[in-house]
Amino acid sequence: MAERISVAVNVSPAQFKSANFLRVVRDALGKAPLAACRLELEITELVLMQDNDAALALLHQLKDIGVRIAMDDFGTGYSSLSFLRSFPFDKIKIDESFIRDLSKEQDSLAILRAVVGLGRGLCIATTAEGIETDDQLEIVTTEGCTEGQGFLLSRPKSATEISDLFNSLSGVSELVA
Repeated sequence: MAERISVAVNVSPAQFKSANFLRVVRDALGKAPLAACRLELEITELVLMQDNDAALALLHQLKDIGVRIAMDDFGTGYSSLSFLRSFPFDKIKIDESFIRDLSKEQDSLAILRAVVGLGRGLCIATTAEGIETDDQLEIVTTEGCTEGQGFLLSRPKSATEISDLFNSLSGVSELVA
């Protein structure tokens, strides 16, 4: 089961701009018992807006070693669509501000539908961030979001708690990511 578990890491613009970022990622992968395809780096549009050509080149180098790339907080920046055309992201993470008001605001539902449709059309996974209620979970599931995260699904856990959780699931044949 461990081979089905991925690790997602938020990357700040300062970390991403560091001259040795690629080396740091390679070194970490060399030391950790984790295949590159199980590492997902979450970046925001701000990373791409600061030096687009250099950022895209680095993203391609990361993809070349097998790392997965997610666009975090999608929809809160200014150029999301052009970035989706410029780089083959593996995942779009829909910002929690759009999920929070799903049951009350039609515009939030319209945005969710548009982003999920965009992801489906581009063959990119979509993750709804900030799921805190059963209503929100039902809506994002019904609308076709491929993944979800939020307090309703799990509170933050320590590494030990995660290990215990997976050990308790060792006999389970299906684990939904």
